[in-house]
Amino acid sequence: MFLETICINRSIVQNLHAHLNRMYNSARAFDIQAPPLPDLIALLPAELKNKKVRCSITYDSHILDIRFIDYTPRIINSLRLVESDINYAHKFSDRQSLNNLLEQRNGCDEVLIVQNNCITDTTYSNVVFSNAAGRLFTPDTYLLNGTKRQLLLSKGIISETRITHGDLHLYDKVYLINAMLDVEDRVGTDVKNIIMR
Repeated sequence: MFLETICINRSIVQNLHAHLNRMYNSARAFDIQAPPLPDLIALLPAELKNKKVRCSITYDSHILDIRFIDYTPRIINSLRLVESDINYAHKFSDRQSLNNLLEQRNGCDEVLIVQNNCITDTTYSNVVFSNAAGRLFTPDTYLLNGTKRQLLLSKGIISETRITHGDLHLYDKVYLINAMLDVEDRVGTDVKNIIMR
């Protein structure tokens, strides 16, 4: 089963085209037909219509479940580097492999996954690094090409580059981005708070 997480902000569905594309691409990769989405705003509970909402859709060839959750971002003060050969090119509803990595955070708020010495993602987001000049970069070695990542790249707000473990000193801050989080939300931490091992 697959999972699609969509941001609905004050009853406006955000970046829907990118989410539909990901659903179609994931379904095609597993030789099934992606299901059509219902009218999400019509299903949105009245008490959430003026809030930022995480809409979680579980699906295969049919919509299996839709949930709407009032969104509160996690506070991230520290990240721990964790080596893994995890493959997460598609957004699955089964997150056990990611949860296993999260268990290695050892007192940190989240893990930053490393593959072949290259920085990838956290267990729930892509990452964006800022340097002293204020430029924003995202690793070209991502695990999942997130919808927000794609959007920020297309707008030229962030640039893609190779970022290795040894390159971290070139940056001052790291921000977590996903469908619910933008760079401007400032969810992240100073690079000095990335614990190397």
